[in-house]
Amino acid sequence: MDLGLKDRVYVVTGATRGLGNAAARELVADGAKVVVTGRDDKRVAAAAAELGPNAVGVAVDNADTEAPARLIAAARDAFGGFDGILVSVGGPPAGFVADNTDEQWRAAFESVFLGAVRLARTAAAELDEGGVIGFVLSASVHEPIPALTISNGLRPGLAGFAKSLADELGPRGIRVVGLLPSRIDTDRVRELDGLSADPEATRAGHEARIPLRRYGTPEEFGRAAAFLLSPAASYLTGIMLPVDGGMRHGF
Repeated sequence: MDLGLKDRVYVVTGATRGLGNAAARELVADGAKVVVTGRDDKRVAAAAAELGPNAVGVAVDNADTEAPARLIAAARDAFGGFDGILVSVGGPPAGFVADNTDEQWRAAFESVFLGAVRLARTAAAELDEGGVIGFVLSASVHEPIPALTISNGLRPGLAGFAKSLADELGPRGIRVVGLLPSRIDTDRVRELDGLSADPEATRAGHEARIPLRRYGTPEEFGRAAAFLLSPAASYLTGIMLPVDGGMRHGF
């Protein structure tokens, strides 16, 4: 199926590795042009170079108040347009309620929550009919994940913001979508498994609760993201799509 991505222009934040990078790869593979971001200059340059001539990199922190305008300007300058954004950011520090400090909460709120709100708000003002705003969230939107208290607190609120935004932007023909990954085989998930006394047993335990009996690959997540951002998903908005191998058992 032709997703209609050829020559469409997207900003993908947090795209030097992990889920953001996986999404950027699939977008480019289907003909889109992307602006990829991250906080480290060298990693951003390397990620853009690996993606080829249809990608440019901008080193920026999602929490930077000037980031949204810079990124959209970069998309227009490099590729002559702006059709959508996928907001992805590295997960906040792990920990239980008693472990996380006020400073960790503040920093995570700025990058995970408020930074995403600013990016989406600016994108909404710049997009035309057919544009799309996507959020990489987490399975914690539906069910708290042990030892990820900060994520459990922030991701559901951002999902609520995304739903409100979908209602507001729908009449303009702009879509808003969310992706809810669970056990995708990224560095982040391997790091979380590694916090346990027996990482291999921890992984095996998670896999036993997944109907497909395995972790997802970054490529599988990236393909789901590329579809939701594409014109092929033109009648999908306000949805939160679990990309989890069936790990969420409720409807």
